[in-house]
Amino acid sequence: MSGNSVTPITRRFYSTNDLMGVLDSGDSAEAENIWTFECAWEVVNKVGGIYTVIRSKTGISVEETGNRYVLMGPYKKQFAQTEIEEFEFSQGPLYDVVTKLRDNGFKIHTGSWLVDGNPLVLLFDISSVSYNLNKYKQELFDKSGIGLPDNDTESNDCVLFGFMVAQFIADFNHFANKDVEISPKIVCHFHEWLSGIGLIMIRLWNINVSTVFTTHATLLGRYLCAGSIDFYNSLDKFDIDAEAGKRQIYHRYCIERAATHQAHIFTTVSDITGIEAEHLLKRKPDIITPNGLNVKKFSALHEFQNLHAVNKEKIHDFVRGHFHGYHDFDLDKTLYFFIAGRYEFSNKGADLFIEGLARLNHMIKESGSDKTVVAFLIFPTRTNSYNVESLRGQAIAKSLRDTVHVVQQDIGKRMYDACLSGKLPDSEELLSKDDLVKLKRCVFASHRSSLPPITTHNVVDDHADPVLYNLRRCQLFNNRSDRVKVIFHPEFLSSSNPLFGLDYEDFVRGCHLGVFPSYYEPWGYTPAECTVMGIPSVTTNLSGFGCFMDDHVADPTSYGIYIVDRRFIGLDDSISQLASYMHDFVSLNRRQRIIQRNRTERLSDLLDWRSLATYYRRARMLALHKVFPELIIEDENGVRHIKYPRPISEPPSPASSRATTPAPSN
Repeated sequence: MSGNSVTPITRRFYSTNDLMGVLDSGDSAEAENIWTFECAWEVVNKVGGIYTVIRSKTGISVEETGNRYVLMGPYKKQFAQTEIEEFEFSQGPLYDVVTKLRDNGFKIHTGSWLVDGNPLVLLFDISSVSYNLNKYKQELFDKSGIGLPDNDTESNDCVLFGFMVAQFIADFNHFANKDVEISPKIVCHFHEWLSGIGLIMIRLWNINVSTVFTTHATLLGRYLCAGSIDFYNSLDKFDIDAEAGKRQIYHRYCIERAATHQAHIFTTVSDITGIEAEHLLKRKPDIITPNGLNVKKFSALHEFQNLHAVNKEKIHDFVRGHFHGYHDFDLDKTLYFFIAGRYEFSNKGADLFIEGLARLNHMIKESGSDKTVVAFLIFPTRTNSYNVESLRGQAIAKSLRDTVHVVQQDIGKRMYDACLSGKLPDSEELLSKDDLVKLKRCVFASHRSSLPPITTHNVVDDHADPVLYNLRRCQLFNNRSDRVKVIFHPEFLSSSNPLFGLDYEDFVRGCHLGVFPSYYEPWGYTPAECTVMGIPSVTTNLSGFGCFMDDHVADPTSYGIYIVDRRFIGLDDSISQLASYMHDFVSLNRRQRIIQRNRTERLSDLLDWRSLATYYRRARMLALHKVFPELIIEDENGVRHIKYPRPISEPPSPASSRATTPAPSN
């Protein structure tokens, strides 16, 4: 029996969609002469989230399509020289096209990307065709009516890139059709408006290939949400053209909308982004293609609970130093919450988080709980290095730790000598006056006249910084009486960080709860990463991740996924709901938190590309079928809807207050 066989017993482990039947390293694609090209501005070009999407998906894509899967992106030397292994393609249509285009003046770098699967990659040096910019822009305007201003460098670069990609696909289609028994079936998948020109020109030139266009977040949606606007309740009221014009992005919006309507299949990454696209781009997605993760990278199997304990201890070390002189709370009863991401204060829900923490502080005080919450806010912004108080705190903690270690060694030696001589040591003999003096000096040095700082850095224009302003407004100052302590760390974490000495992934493993109450989050990788590492998280029904979990998990809260309603209730009610969720989590005992972490980690398979790449395959096959109707595609059961059931240990309804009789036997 094959190791990939699905048996009745394996189905009991909540098997999700998988691609086991087509993971043949491209044998099926070669037999049917199917080629897949995936194009994005962020291929081997680390700019944002799409880089993570494509990079993490390469392994499963190569397992499915082999060397018939080719990535296309712009050539950026600073990334390419460390991320790709350059070599010439072997004889075949790829080699023929690259040779022809190079003869015509195109600079093209070929090789494989040094990531999972080592996919073939084509990087186009747009500077090699910059002299054609005006010609390309004129052709784009003549054939589509889309005009671009001269001063938008990013849009001009996209035109150059798009025409190079379209020319490559046109020539590849020609060479691939030479001397073959089975006509090639080519599908080109484009991501975001930055690669949209390529798709538009392929359709305008009537090249006989299938096209898929994916928007991870609409261009206009990002701009609208950057302002203080009731975005989701106003989707059907926006004058789209006027809004794009006011923000001077009308030409970019036209590219995005044209690519959306020209594509054979249009996809978005979540249902909530699908609603946004339907109103702003005027096309409903044909299929939702959720973002996944390479779970194997994060998996720690049975070790993830141990990793939580190890990394939590490292966070303890930081907290001891940061709160020296005010460290009167029990670390065994301290919970670590965090929020992290791009510094988009409202979009990422930092405003809701701070308000929720203020209410949580009051709720813990009122309940008389002995728990303490330390909340970290990790958003990169402009700073003038670390503040003196933060560095001093860590230095004092290290000095005390070193002194205590020396004293411990001395006491151990005296204890050993006393026992060796046949008598029990006296307590006064163990701790000498010298030791007491050393310890007193350290204790006196740890006294401070000011409260522990609420930020680890000197933030530029800190009076106007939204996080610091709102922490002050909510009076979260790390007072002794506060049960919620706050620390704003305005840069991303790394192991070279002098305060934490932790990479972001290790920091997440050491925390208890990730809180991401986003207002605008087309997908949301931060809560997804928490999930595969077994860390519960808070999300919202306005994030793609929250919608996905609500749709696929019968009782998300039981699995450590708390979904705040930011769509159908008012802001104050959303804050109260968030505070209530956080207080419920604080009320759990250690054993309950361990059980919940186990349940959270169990959802990893749901977020694995081995499950979610099925949707990408479905989108490609639908696009191919539109151009090549003779191609037989899987029925809808190829993408079946999975719903994780309520955990068996979770009661389905409130237990009855009266005694029950034994259930009759079956």
